[in-house]
Formats: sequence, structure tokens, C-alpha cells
Amino acid sequence: MGRSLSLSLSLHSILVALALLSVSLVKAEDAYRDYTWTVTYGTASPLGVPQQVILINGQFPGPRLDVITNENLLINVINKLDAPFLLTWNGIKQRKNSWQDGVLGTNCPIPPNSNFTYKFQTKDQIGTYTYFPSTIMHKAAGGFGGLNVYARSVIPVPYPKPAQDFTLLIGDWFKTSHKALQQYLDSGKSLPFPDGILINGQTHSTFSGDQGKTYMFRISNVGLSTSFNFRIEGHKMKLVEVEGSHVIQNTYDSLDVHAGQSLSILVTLDQPVKDYYIVASTRFTKQVLMAAAVLHYTNSQTPVSGPLPAGPTYEIHWSMEQARTLRWNLTANAARPNPQGSFHYGNITTTTTFVFANSAPLINGKQRYAVNRVSYINSDTPLKLADYFNIPGVFSMDSIQSIPSEGPAFLATSVVPVSLHDFIEVIFQNNENAMQSWHLDGYDFWVAGYGSGQWTSDSRKAYNLHDTLTRHTAQVYPNSWTAILVSLDNQGMWNMRSAIWERQYLGNQFYLRVFNAIHSLANEYDMPTNVLLCGKAIGRHP
Repeated sequence: MGRSLSLSLSLHSILVALALLSVSLVKAEDAYRDYTWTVTYGTASPLGVPQQVILINGQFPGPRLDVITNENLLINVINKLDAPFLLTWNGIKQRKNSWQDGVLGTNCPIPPNSNFTYKFQTKDQIGTYTYFPSTIMHKAAGGFGGLNVYARSVIPVPYPKPAQDFTLLIGDWFKTSHKALQQYLDSGKSLPFPDGILINGQTHSTFSGDQGKTYMFRISNVGLSTSFNFRIEGHKMKLVEVEGSHVIQNTYDSLDVHAGQSLSILVTLDQPVKDYYIVASTRFTKQVLMAAAVLHYTNSQTPVSGPLPAGPTYEIHWSMEQARTLRWNLTANAARPNPQGSFHYGNITTTTTFVFANSAPLINGKQRYAVNRVSYINSDTPLKLADYFNIPGVFSMDSIQSIPSEGPAFLATSVVPVSLHDFIEVIFQNNENAMQSWHLDGYDFWVAGYGSGQWTSDSRKAYNLHDTLTRHTAQVYPNSWTAILVSLDNQGMWNMRSAIWERQYLGNQFYLRVFNAIHSLANEYDMPTNVLLCGKAIGRHP
């Protein structure tokens, strides 16, 4: 009996130890990271003229977030501006958690001298992302930053670890203050042409490395309106990741990056020891703006010289062909061990097709932008709160139609109703002679195809139903279409918007209500206890 008791105690000890080890491992993989960010105004001169910018903890751009997939983030944002403020997490899927999306359709903005703590998990994703202000024209003043999600130690990536990685936040910039730009738009005018291009908030940056080593450059377009072409003098660029997708590792001399998009490249410093230009220049613009940084080889005594390396300017067909070369790496895993191609998206029957056509109408004599004739207007009550509390009259689920129609444009707070687990086809039809870029919060989607002119059902014959990549922002070329496929596996109220901020501000957006009538924590988290209430939701109790 003594021996039996001893064995029983030993077995019990082993089970306890295994349980503790399991808990320890879970905590190690799903750690919590706490941040406190104070948002203030400051003065900077990014284009040589002093102007008001938005700082986060005194930094412009804001702090870089480096996290590991599945980590939980607690970000306490303290608003010291003179206007309500929100941050949105561009490309972070917010699984079952549109409460933390940080846009006016899901969150009340943080009032001045108040705070809100975002609580979310970088669940099952890796890659290069950004964050930025979603309120009014704050993005034109800064408040944006890089958000890099790295793989867990037990999950391999399909390339050798680089010697270092650099985050490059590139975008157009205005010398005019964000408040003046907002007044332009509110008065019915379009924004002027940007004054310049910035790389990490500067016109002059240097990135240093050793000859023979390979470095990762994480590149994001954080500008308000323009696409840019990126290149490094004398060096090839190996594309390895696009917005969370590992891609076929093609080599490029230059790459187009459109508004709201991000990607990662590997660059081997395999040239003679000297300094080389890093260049970003605007695409599809009559006037070409250029920004230059420096790739500095350690011990180089030879500074950059001569003209900046030229790149493409208005070649639409060239850009579309390059976009078609971006393919999923079907043998690589994502944030989980299973291969990216194990989900055979091309074999799934779509439940609904939407054709969303953008336009630029005048409404009441003022410039607006519309989708299928509907120009979105924000409500003082977030749509998510109105839906949760069953508050009527806040949004409309029948204003925006599934296909374009003739008639005058009108204003509405438009929501498109869809069902959880639907698999939908979305066509972005661009009938304007200007570049477009569309983003969907809470999701990534398969970019099935690009084409010129009007989309028809025959256009499906040109779709890539085998190895197109997933991403969160897709460009639409002038007088062209882009088709995406979306698996609606994330319940909530999700913003679909133009990534060109003037268009978003003046109505080129709407919300997808991904709904299931059965309440379940397996589908969507409960309202957070720290939720801010505003508009018609004031006084309601969760």
C-alpha cells in the first residue's frame, strides 16, 4: 500500500508539473504587453516649414510596435489634443473584436483630456502593418507608426533571418496644417497636390549595413493620396511578405506601393562599398515628387552622388502586370504551421457578388465621393453601439445596393448586411480617371484579379483561383476593376473604405455588418467593460 501511495503521489506530482509547464508555455507564447501613449501636438519642420504635428510620447512618427503573433496588447491612449481622437490598427484582424477597431463606426472617439485602453490580440498573423488616426484629418498631421508582427519561435519563416530589419513609413505630405486641409474639404473643395514625400517623417534618412549581409526593409504607404514606386540604387529587392502573406520570392528592380499598403523585401548588400540612394517617387501624377534616403555601407567613404535613379511614372499597364506577379507561397506557413495554400479558396462557391462603383459627385454644390451613388456620413452614435443596443435610425441597411444603378447621389450612413461564414465576391469598379485604393478592416482577402474597363461575368475567366495572395488593401487602376474574394469568418461591424483619405472623409466608405443571430463568444466577444459611450448610446448600460 505504501508503494502504491508513493506511485500515486509521484504520478500526481508529474501531472501537476506538466500542468504548470503547460500554463507557463501558454503564458510565454501569449504574453501581455502594456503601453501608455500620450497624444499631443508638437512643432516639426518635415519639409523645412514649421508646422503643427501630432506626437505620440513625443515622437513623430509614433513609436514602432514590435510584437509576436498571438500576443495581447493593452494600449492606453491619452488624448491631449483639442479634438476627439482615435487610432485604428491597419491590417490587424481583430478576431471577433470589432469593439477595438478604432474607427467612428465602432468606437466613440476619445474626448480631449481623456483616455481609452485598447485591448486586442495579434491573433494568428505575422507581417508588416501600421497604425494611424482615423478621426477627421488627423492623419495629415502624423500620429501614425509601424506595427510589426513577428512569428513565434516555434513557427519557421521561409527565409533566413536578416541581419536587421528597417521600418520605412513613406507617404505624401502637405505643408498646410491638417485643420486647414479639413476646412478645404468641408468647404467643398478637393485637396491640393501634396508638397513632398517623407520617409519616416523626414526628407533625409540613412540606413546602415555591412557588405555581404542581408537586411529586411518593411515598407508602408502612410500617405493621404498617392501611390509611390520604391527602389534602391544598384540593388535587387527580393519580395518576401505582403500584408501578412508570405509570397513567391520574386526579385524586382522597383515596386509600386499604393495608399494604405505594406510589404517586406530582403536586400543583400552585395555591391562595392559606397553609399547608394533609396528612392520613393509618386506614381500616376502629372508632377512627380521624389524622396531620397541613403543606404550606407559600413566604412563607406563615398557619399551618394549624381541624379536620383529614375523609376516609372504613369505606366498603368506596367503596374498592373507587376501586381499580377504577386503570388502566395503555397509551401510556406503563415502564423500557424499549416501551409497557406491549404485553404483552397478557388474551389469555394460564392454566396453573393457585390459590384461597388466609386464616383465623385457634387451634393448640395459640394464635392463628395460615393459608392453606388451613396456618400457615407458619420453618425454621432457608433454603428456598433447602435446595433448592440437596438437603437433605431442610426444607420441604413438598404441604402447601398449590391450593383451600381443610375440616378443622383445622396447622403446616408450606409451598412451592407452579410452573414457570418458567407463567402463573397466583391468587385471594385473604378470609372474615374484616377487611382483608387480600397481597404477592409478586420479581414484579409484574396485579390482574384485586375482588369481594364468594365467588369463582366466573363472577367472571371482571368481570375487567379490558385495562388493569389491575401492582403487587406487592394489598388484599383483608373477606368479599371479589381476583384476580391472574402471569407466572412469574423463577426462584427467592419469598415470598408477608400485608403485615399480625402475620399474616405467625403463619403467613399461604408460598413459590412457580418452577423449571426445566435449570440456566442465563439463568434464575437462581449462589449468591453471600458467601452466609451456617446451619441444616442449615452446612459445605456452594457
